[in-house]
Amino acid sequence: MNTERRVKLARGASPWLVPVAALTAAAVVKSRRSRRWAAAVPPLATLTGLMLWFFRDPDRQPAEALVLSPADGVVQSIDPWPDGRTRIAIFMNPLNVHVNRAPVAGTVKSVQHIPGGYIPAFNKESDRNERVVWHLDTSLGDIEVTQIAGTVARRIIPYVSAGAVLDQGERIGLIRFGSRVDVYLPPGIVPCVALRQRTLAARTPLA
Repeated sequence: MNTERRVKLARGASPWLVPVAALTAAAVVKSRRSRRWAAAVPPLATLTGLMLWFFRDPDRQPAEALVLSPADGVVQSIDPWPDGRTRIAIFMNPLNVHVNRAPVAGTVKSVQHIPGGYIPAFNKESDRNERVVWHLDTSLGDIEVTQIAGTVARRIIPYVSAGAVLDQGERIGLIRFGSRVDVYLPPGIVPCVALRQRTLAARTPLA
């Protein structure tokens, strides 16, 4: 089944996409009278195309699973946590879809923005980066989802706030450019993914 047949632009794309697209359009108009502007058209058009690709937001039918991946990317680590939970870290490169989704159905208990640095998201020290921590009240108990900013990604945009009732696979927010999303599985929930496995948000089962 093609889960990305219908694609739209992610909410929060405008501040980046609109100026680049406008500059590209202006370059096309001015290129008729200026060689410099004509030379600028190909790189600007390429940049616009990359922006459109990065900010794509495909509609997806959630798969049937206890816990679904909240992000497109690659499983970077699967770690037992001191409190009995299991953390699954998913690294997203700039070519992945960067709209994140609820791994389970539930109610948003809290959404906390924590300021921090901008170390590359694949580095272990990125745990100290700027991040947004979600706590979801679900039938499995408390599910924590953490969106972590990377070197370029310096803006995390939540789509919903505390009190919102979410369906599994529903969009929760956007991270601009390369970044990471962590999911903390409650004690007793066994992961069904492997290291370096590729994931699709709302499609790949995590548990």
